[in-house]
Amino acid sequence: MICYTNGISCVSPMKWRGLDGLVSVYWQAEGQADAHGYYLSPDPRIMFFFDDVSAHILISNRDDQMRRSGRPMMRALYVPAGVPMWSRFTGHHVFAHLDLHIHKDRMMRFLTPTVGASAALAALRRPVEIQDADAIHTLAGLLVGEVAQPSRHAVFAESLVGSIVTGLLDIPDDAAGRASGGLTPAQMNRLVARLEKAGDHRLTVAEMAATVGLSESWFATVFKQTTGQTPLQWQMAQRIGQAQKLLVQTDLTVADIAAQIGFSDQAHLTRVFRQVAGETPAAWRRMQLVG
Repeated sequence: MICYTNGISCVSPMKWRGLDGLVSVYWQAEGQADAHGYYLSPDPRIMFFFDDVSAHILISNRDDQMRRSGRPMMRALYVPAGVPMWSRFTGHHVFAHLDLHIHKDRMMRFLTPTVGASAALAALRRPVEIQDADAIHTLAGLLVGEVAQPSRHAVFAESLVGSIVTGLLDIPDDAAGRASGGLTPAQMNRLVARLEKAGDHRLTVAEMAATVGLSESWFATVFKQTTGQTPLQWQMAQRIGQAQKLLVQTDLTVADIAAQIGFSDQAHLTRVFRQVAGETPAAWRRMQLVG
């Protein structure tokens, strides 16, 4: 692994343990204001922070984007092999985290017997960044105990790693067509559900990416691969679909519908509706009523 840091130091001795095809490392460290680092591994890597560091550490997969568009470090991350990462501290912070460096072949042995080789390979290529990681917190705490003071056979620690892997990685519901690394049906369903919960049926790309546990830049790429549309094009189509539903199922005026789904005014909705549906909302409603 290639790694360099500046302004980051351990506050207690590092603890590590080598297992079958993987290394577990537990760090207690601190970063000074504007501390930074660079990391690039030929193997898949999992990072888990025992406390929320999102307000203290920014990360990016491109050095030239760090200052202007670094994103908050989430509590649990899966970084695929060969994906670079830059980090920067916004202020002094003390933290503890678990690093898992796992050989690709070992990851495949964790996953293939249950999900198949195709789905396993797709999962290994898909980065994950999540903030809600309470279940992984419990597993990581047990693993740290086995790293610091082993008390059981190594198979126990390895099984904990396997559980962390399967709990964190985005494993496709079915392998068909997923080898290209697109979004899974489950992820698309989560997006639709989140959009429907939004009062005005509007989400930022960052909010959409967080819903499926991906970075914003990676999400935009795989979303286009999956749907053929950008996230915002897809969202607009979903909002027009909601407008059509309201036009048919309610007596709301076009102006009221525009306000309900987040358009600036009736003219804005009419312009976009015509682009998507080929008719104005009023004309489309008349056709549906006649039909």
